[in-house]
Amino acid sequence: MFKLSIARFLNRLTFPALPVFALSVAMSATADEFEISPMTSMVLDEAKTVSRIAFGSCAVSTNSQEIFTTIKNTESDLFLFIGDNVYAKTEKDDPQLKSLRASYKQLSESKPFQQLRDTTPLLVTWDDHDYGINDGGGDWDHKFFSQQLYNHVWGITEDDPRANRDGVYFSKITGEAGKRIQFILLDTRFFRSDLQVAVPPTSNGRYAMSDAEDQQMLGETQWAWLEQQLNKPADVRVIATSIQVIADGHNWEAWRTLPKERNRFYKLLTDTQANGVVLISGDRHASAIYRQTEQVPYPLWEVTASSLNLPLTQILKKDPEHESGPFRVGVPFYESSFGIIEVDWDRQKLMLQIRDEHDRVVIANTVRIADLKP
Repeated sequence: MFKLSIARFLNRLTFPALPVFALSVAMSATADEFEISPMTSMVLDEAKTVSRIAFGSCAVSTNSQEIFTTIKNTESDLFLFIGDNVYAKTEKDDPQLKSLRASYKQLSESKPFQQLRDTTPLLVTWDDHDYGINDGGGDWDHKFFSQQLYNHVWGITEDDPRANRDGVYFSKITGEAGKRIQFILLDTRFFRSDLQVAVPPTSNGRYAMSDAEDQQMLGETQWAWLEQQLNKPADVRVIATSIQVIADGHNWEAWRTLPKERNRFYKLLTDTQANGVVLISGDRHASAIYRQTEQVPYPLWEVTASSLNLPLTQILKKDPEHESGPFRVGVPFYESSFGIIEVDWDRQKLMLQIRDEHDRVVIANTVRIADLKP
């Protein structure tokens, strides 16, 4: 109880939180205590030209794992695992996160996932269910311990920036000039302020657009870091955000619930004049492609890929109703799926795709890289 009280107290201080490594005395666990083998993957060769990017979200470790075999067989240059990578069976107030740890252990024992990791580099961020609590934000009592768990299960080494700061955001750049791709994986959980509950509740979600002056999605440190990243040279930038940015047709979790923060994101793209941005997201248990032309320096595309093995049809047990637009391009796909971005460097085009569990393309759009410039 003493260790838990210190962690909870520090988490609620009003001055900036201490970095996660500073809490090792308050709450820590050794690798043996976790009883989970780190899920390391093939090392990303940052000098290599990347032409095929796979990504996905929302995977239940007790459900079928065969979609990982499908993804492996695409022979993608890397796989971005962008949140809800496991689901705890229970999300009760457990300081040791035993249920979450059990789910990670099950994933670590998945042979299809191991085969994917053996052949494909992984870049990983989290969403609420692998953060530790449904719809959780910055007030989650056990977030520091959860980040220790994240660092362990994904094999984060001491020389990685995530080992020495709060939050799991990070970036990578691959390829040479002219074929350079920047991968930016955001953390939309660790710093996020409270959401505003809709009163009365709506039929398509539980949250209203917040009018709070101090709303935060990323936290000031991550905002400053993101600005630095967007000022780096790149030809294409893939920004992974676990929850949707552009979608406006629902009242579930999304950047729209914190409108000042979403406007801040759009403004940052304009102020930095960052070229080549494409967004990828998950969370929704439905896949779709979105296009936004308002408040942004050029048409902004977002590919939502969800779910790998817990599709909306399985949750609802009936045919889902299409939510309203206005920025969605085409209709959603409600079965198990993942995303692919094919980069045709010769023709200077991006093919944005949603593929089903059998690797069939079910949604697709083509974007010229030249059109992703201010």
